[in-house]
Amino acid sequence: MKLLVIGSGGREHALAWRLARSPRVHKVYVAPGNGGTEEGDLLQNVPLTSAEELADFVVREGVSLTVVGPEAPLAAGVVDVFRARGLKIFGPTRAAAQLESSKDYAKAFMVRHGIPTARYETFTDPTKAHAYIDEQGAPIVIKADGLAAGKGVVVAADLEQAHAAVDAMLGDGSLGQAGARVVIEECLVGEEASFIVMVDGRNVLALATSQDHKRLLDGDAGPNTGGMGAYSPAPIITPELHHRIMREIILPTVQGMARDGIPYTGFLYAGLMIAPGDDPDRAIKTLEFNCRMGDPETQPIMMRVKSDLLDALEHAVEGTLDQADIVWDRRTALGVVLAAHNYPGTPRSGDVIAPLPADTEDCAIFHAGTRLEDGQLKTSGGRVLCVTALGDSVRMARERAYTAVDAVQFDGRQYRTDIGWRALRPSQQKTKP
Repeated sequence: MKLLVIGSGGREHALAWRLARSPRVHKVYVAPGNGGTEEGDLLQNVPLTSAEELADFVVREGVSLTVVGPEAPLAAGVVDVFRARGLKIFGPTRAAAQLESSKDYAKAFMVRHGIPTARYETFTDPTKAHAYIDEQGAPIVIKADGLAAGKGVVVAADLEQAHAAVDAMLGDGSLGQAGARVVIEECLVGEEASFIVMVDGRNVLALATSQDHKRLLDGDAGPNTGGMGAYSPAPIITPELHHRIMREIILPTVQGMARDGIPYTGFLYAGLMIAPGDDPDRAIKTLEFNCRMGDPETQPIMMRVKSDLLDALEHAVEGTLDQADIVWDRRTALGVVLAAHNYPGTPRSGDVIAPLPADTEDCAIFHAGTRLEDGQLKTSGGRVLCVTALGDSVRMARERAYTAVDAVQFDGRQYRTDIGWRALRPSQQKTKP
């Protein structure tokens, strides 16, 4: 069987890597792919990006199923194009992908369907936005309405920062159409977690829980990024909280989309803020929805899959996800992102990456911003690699991952040394071993 994964990041490498391990798969195409998916017996890059060209390729090569990784092709309607041609594809339609492509749409949807989220207002007029900020005070969160490649959210600690964010989004047009409208919302306090599920329009299959690290620097300092590391499972999501998240957030979202006449299919990611404390009834609110798997959460999640992921995907596209199951490795998986010089600003590209250590059963290196050039692996994006390891505990997975990180070298590399710190006891919350 031939499969196609659309995208070029670490998420797509991890998905393709896992799918290639199915005994029924003999080729996984990745479009356009990266340096880690370019060579191999089972993986092959396809230098195509347009929906029509990809659909033509699928027909020509006899690809059985397509999985969409990133948000941009979903927002552009790649699923609609494939379905119109009778091709099997896993992902939400363009209309359903508005849950991610428009923050205002998502917030209005949550309010309409009683899904817990932060208080908010939406603005296109900078003067009114500034007045609202002065009225509400800081800290406060400013979000570009559209897709901004991880650069559209500012958690402003003071009024000066908040006003500057509005000026940057509504004033100078630095984010283009994505920043033509802003959502301003209350700043929630607590611990973040990622909750990702598969949806077939009606049925839901929850994936392993995970937790991302958004800030660039140790101790959750520095600017927001697309994610500097993640681990799975997330201890904060107890069985009781898992049940509440499904009941209060995930199922109402899927049912609400169906009632709105936009059935949701694909991966659905709920970014959550869980209030401090140990009370099982403490508040859980939705920070955002993503219409795909998270990156770098996908890498540790895929490391923990023990069964054939293709089986679950086939059930998902056939509308029988209630008959599917995924077997999870009981161990912890932890991934550390290595980023390029000057990320998340204007990352430098073209730095040569020294030969990477070979993957093992317990540690794999997933590529994101890499390319092969004349046989040399070079950096080509902000987040370059994600070193991901399994261990019997968070501490052991962390030690294994950072040992491999030390063996990866390229000029300007930067990474956090404290991935997983929230899941460790205070005595273990130190930087890398």
